[in-house]
Amino acid sequence: MAVRQLKNYAEGKWVTSDKGGNELHNAITGEVIYTASSEGLDFGGMMDYARKVGGPALRKMTFQERGRMLKALAFHLLEKKKYFYEISAYTGATKADSWVDIEGGIGNLFANASLRRQFPDETYYVDGEAAKLSKEGTFIGHHIMVPKEGVAIHINAFNFPVWGMLEKIAVNLLAGVPAIVKPATLTSFLTEAVFEEIIKSGILPEGSLQLICGSARGILDTVETGDVVTFTGSASTGQKLKAHPRLISEAVPFNLEADSLNCSVLGSDVTPDMPEFMLFIKEVAREITTKAGQKCTAVRRVIVPKNMVEDVQIALGKRLASSTIGDPSIEGVRMGSLAGISQREEVKEKVQQLAQSQSIVIGDLENYEVVGADKNKGAFLPPIVFFNDDPYNKTDVHNVEAFGPVSTIMPYDDIQDAINLAKMGKGSLVCSIITADDDLAREFVLGAASSHGRILILNNDCAKESTGHGSPMPLLVHGGPGRAGGGEEMGGKRGVLHYMQRTAIQGSPTTISRVTNVYQQGGKQNETVEHPFRKYFEDLKVGDTLITAKHTVTEADITNFANVSGDNFYAHMDVTSLEGTIFEGRVAHGYFVLSKAAGLFVDAKKGPVLLNYGIDECRFTKPVYPGTTIGVKFTCKQKTDQEKRSDDDVAKGIVRWLVDVYDDEGETVAIATILTMVKKRNQD
Repeated sequence: MAVRQLKNYAEGKWVTSDKGGNELHNAITGEVIYTASSEGLDFGGMMDYARKVGGPALRKMTFQERGRMLKALAFHLLEKKKYFYEISAYTGATKADSWVDIEGGIGNLFANASLRRQFPDETYYVDGEAAKLSKEGTFIGHHIMVPKEGVAIHINAFNFPVWGMLEKIAVNLLAGVPAIVKPATLTSFLTEAVFEEIIKSGILPEGSLQLICGSARGILDTVETGDVVTFTGSASTGQKLKAHPRLISEAVPFNLEADSLNCSVLGSDVTPDMPEFMLFIKEVAREITTKAGQKCTAVRRVIVPKNMVEDVQIALGKRLASSTIGDPSIEGVRMGSLAGISQREEVKEKVQQLAQSQSIVIGDLENYEVVGADKNKGAFLPPIVFFNDDPYNKTDVHNVEAFGPVSTIMPYDDIQDAINLAKMGKGSLVCSIITADDDLAREFVLGAASSHGRILILNNDCAKESTGHGSPMPLLVHGGPGRAGGGEEMGGKRGVLHYMQRTAIQGSPTTISRVTNVYQQGGKQNETVEHPFRKYFEDLKVGDTLITAKHTVTEADITNFANVSGDNFYAHMDVTSLEGTIFEGRVAHGYFVLSKAAGLFVDAKKGPVLLNYGIDECRFTKPVYPGTTIGVKFTCKQKTDQEKRSDDDVAKGIVRWLVDVYDDEGETVAIATILTMVKKRNQD
């Protein structure tokens, strides 16, 4: 194929440098296929463009709108995946490797799009519960989170050119923050292909995303307060960037996700005849061969009981021997090449370094077969497995990482010994333990968790659906302490909040209600003549309140509810058993109080309310005895719009109502938030 200059996307337009820049190769054939350069780009101008154009456009959108935007983008990219697979093959990836990168990345967009349901239909987020700051409740505090008014700079690694970009931008875009993406130049041609489709789709507001395929040296000189920088790659490079004077002076958050010496542990309970044994062998082999071992989460240290070393070595050797190496386009090839010749040479150097203190027991750097390609022109390497017989004294294995299909088996005596060896990695993104003994799993997890960002516990019960040791999931945090960088990304809502500024606000409940658009208990209420269940979604206002009729609780109520519910707990039914308890007599069931409250506030006639959607934050705060009269203050607390799933779907939204049940002394006896689905007046 003809050599093509990769394009950068800056300040709303595609930019190609006249100068050649770096040559990029087909990892299978060694052929030069692209060049990449950032010559002529104005990094300061790009940052300014993102702040002035992309940021304001995203911040005007609500979480619901941003979430729907991500969903639309995911569907668009999914339609183009065949083309992405074709480009991915040039990186040396097999189809299975590409699936993780391409469809895994698109799946991240879908997962983050679904997070919109955990956020309001607002441009901001109200975090946690209100804090009562005064005796009478006239002065309260809360936390509000707004999008940072800066730019997210994502400096990504070469091994996942699609997933690395999409998993990061999904989060900052949902938060309302624009980004500049800097993929590793080595495989940036695949990132460019996906990025071009993002821009072609027209789904994102202008200025939301920009791309640098060539060098971005100097971009950190332009950061300001409000920006966020993320880096995925080697710890040494990440640490240099983290110490940049501009990051320090502007107090810019820097999230470092570094390659780490992850481990997998075989439980001492597992024997060769158990299903967990083959699960362990398959998992380790997969982590060695997937992406040719070029994963920040790959298993580098294989920790097994001393008496199982030989069994593991034999089984793993057989498994790896069946992994055909070669051109991924050829049927039957299970393992492709590394991403480039330079990467291959670096891995070989690390292998030679590790070989000074331990022995290769599986594989040979020189003698191996490659199908359908020239192993010298392509960036191929065979799986290499070492054995370290004394991991407490031969410690290179805990300090040197060969970022390829390389791992080391080492023995342990007992579970505490396994924990100690796992921790000798000095901080990892992930470790796994394969065991059928849940007590052993508990001991390992509690002992090893402080040194790991994620722990997979694998056994036969979950193996069929397990996503595996090496797969970070968008709803769980990805990152780790120590050598892994000390950072954290993804994690569902947690990841989104990294791109938002949390601010404490203080004032009266009425004022805080107005600021947050969430009713705060104790704030002024708008008592309406029309029952709120007669109002359409658009007509309801936060603070609209129904003061209901009242009901005096009787012993017959308690007895009847016990008969209906089957709840005959002694406090409700046996007055002779109350000595030594907090109760002064028979007490009404909490769920009777809540049920009776519903009877008081519900309007029975058909109207805009379609259904009860659920109950949140229910508390019973004061005993209700026979003779107590209760009433309800029923207040519109918060409204969240919902998109129509189809043209035939009913236009609707979710309304949260504060149910405050009070007694004849005016004190709250029960409080809850109920959710209703409410029809919109406008059905277009």
